[in-house]
Amino acid sequence: MEGMSERAYAAHSGLSRGAVQKVRKNGRLVLFADGSINAAASDARRGAMTDPDQQMRSRGGVGEGAVSGPGDSTSYLKARTALTVYQAQDRQLAIQKKKGVLVDRARAETLVFRLAREARDSWVTWPIRVAALMAAQLSAEMEKAQGEPVTIETAILQRVLETHVREQLDALADLRVSLA
Repeated sequence: MEGMSERAYAAHSGLSRGAVQKVRKNGRLVLFADGSINAAASDARRGAMTDPDQQMRSRGGVGEGAVSGPGDSTSYLKARTALTVYQAQDRQLAIQKKKGVLVDRARAETLVFRLAREARDSWVTWPIRVAALMAAQLSAEMEKAQGEPVTIETAILQRVLETHVREQLDALADLRVSLA
């Protein structure tokens, strides 16, 4: 016998005898005329015909240079791990959203904008609502202090209040909300 038997080649290559028989059946082994296995040539042919990732998995590990195909630097196991991590993160985000820990950014921005607009509108109309009441209270207080009737014009007080409220709102308009 010139070469190795299936059992000897299995021990030589680290494969099971069944795997050696399968490789032989698939034509990945180089045989001598007597049917024995040419180990050196068979190792070279198997190396050329077998996916590097598959070789690593058959040896029980994943090495640094594991590749899935020509020019591809991401192994199947790395891609599968990345997918599993992504799915776990996606589920965690869904749980946090259901618990109310997370909110939709667009919805939050819309709500903040609506709240700011309502507050601004409320302040813009405030001088109109309170000017008459304030004028009456001030007139009463000044009449009590001076002892003679004093009239404060409601329209003048309203214009003064509107001016100061608008200045304050203009200063607040420069504030920007960032939800980043």
